[in-house]
Amino acid sequence: MANARKKQTTIVWILTVVITVSSVIYQRLTGPTYPVRSSVEIDDEIIKYKLLRSHYSSSDAINRIETRNDLITGELRWRRLKSYDDWRVDSLMREGSGLQVMIPKQPPAGKIAYQVILIGKDGQRYELSEEPVVIRFKGDVPILILIPHVFMMFISMLLGTRTGLEALYKRERAYRLALWTSALFFAGGIILGPIVQKFAFGALWTGWPLGSDLTDNKTAVAMLGWLVALWRGRDLKKGRKWFVIAAVLQLLVYLIPHSMFGSELDYTQSDY
Repeated sequence: MANARKKQTTIVWILTVVITVSSVIYQRLTGPTYPVRSSVEIDDEIIKYKLLRSHYSSSDAINRIETRNDLITGELRWRRLKSYDDWRVDSLMREGSGLQVMIPKQPPAGKIAYQVILIGKDGQRYELSEEPVVIRFKGDVPILILIPHVFMMFISMLLGTRTGLEALYKRERAYRLALWTSALFFAGGIILGPIVQKFAFGALWTGWPLGSDLTDNKTAVAMLGWLVALWRGRDLKKGRKWFVIAAVLQLLVYLIPHSMFGSELDYTQSDY
């Protein structure tokens, strides 16, 4: 009996880690801050490139496109979002074995839409994205705030998944795990999350009812889910399903890409 329970515990933890890590990777790869990566063939050369979608406001966003062909040139077409700007076109500067894409730095939450065009030796133009890519600038977040925030959010997601599986397997630690999940989620998401956002984008909260930031909104929804689970799950025999519901809800909101509909500076209403 003890061996069977130990084996079940091992299986539950393996499932917990696989589900959690897969969710984190999915969110990372699908979020609006992840660089656009691809390649293009120009003059018999395969050129790999990435287009940045997030950068710190303390410096210009500089990105290199490596190409050994000195005859390949390029342009950067850009404008500030939520502004009255016309589109500007800057030539890409060549530095050694590559072309340098330089997007001018912006204040926190400032966004720039841009397209990079490479030009072959015969004058043919290659747009590296069908639609303009949007890059958002952010302020520096103190490491002593950022690391605890990330750590608590990851561990709360790990424990949340573990709680749901614990309840699903009709084991006895679901309520205690839910307490730890809720405490870490509250500290990391409800307390430290807004502080991180204040440093990065100048606002503590931009979710409902003040805005449409999905990161804030999904944090609030997941927190509410765990509070309801703790309330309804005090009698574990009758309330076990609420821990499963809270865990699934947390997983679903985590699958929403991070920073969707996040803070953005309205240049038409500012002095920048």
